Amino acid sequence: MTAVIDRGRFDAVIFDMDGVITDTARVHMAAWKSLFDDFLRGRADRSGESFRPFTEQDYQRYVDGKLRSDGVRSFLASRGIELDEGSVDDPPEAGTVHGLGNAKNAYFLKLLASQGASSFPHAVALVRSLQKAGVATAVISASRNAEAVLASAGVLDLFPVRVDGVVAAELGLPGKPDPAVFLEAARRLGVPPERAVVVEDAQAGVEAGRAGGFGLVIGVDRGGEGEGLRARGAHLVVSDLSQVQLIDKRHRHDDE
Repeated sequence: MTAVIDRGRFDAVIFDMDGVITDTARVHMAAWKSLFDDFLRGRADRSGESFRPFTEQDYQRYVDGKLRSDGVRSFLASRGIELDEGSVDDPPEAGTVHGLGNAKNAYFLKLLASQGASSFPHAVALVRSLQKAGVATAVISASRNAEAVLASAGVLDLFPVRVDGVVAAELGLPGKPDPAVFLEAARRLGVPPERAVVVEDAQAGVEAGRAGGFGLVIGVDRGGEGEGLRARGAHLVVSDLSQVQLIDKRHRHDDE
């Protein structure tokens, strides 16, 4: 399927980072799985209950695209587990929501250091073609490691505007599915939401794009989650950003 961005209707495109621009969703998935499998296995050993591992479906449904603490709460709630919140500087072994979030970050940084990050070539090509055509672009991420990820993937200077986990913390912005980070990116670009496009691979991010009143929300399905993306409100779903085209109907004289 081809997704069309009409230059006459849209002045900006806001991209999620992980899984859209950088091939790091797999690294996040591996880090979350290491975290939750260790936690769940220990809990099962202590209680005598059976061990049910963290799955890719769990990642897509409860964690992907969210702030770390929100992801911890969401997944644990799906298993009927409630933990003390703790504080943001809790050590990884604290056994609190923030402690588990910090443990996940440690797993992720270790994996990023050993495996590195890469970018999706068609995504980078799309961003550059949009910029050449005068379309403003921004990147958003729930991660406080966004700068390190973009640098590792060799695309740190690709976007003039970045709203990441560091910015969100400084401004007190809630995480997805709240649209706050997208709205902040649109504000920094000087474009109203209805004149901007959101490109997302996470269900929570698609939901955020629709909640923010963005004129077009494109879901990127890299792992068989197309139906979930559509259910959360994606106007269009593609499997790769090579399927996204920029046109300008203002300069066309046919009957479309």
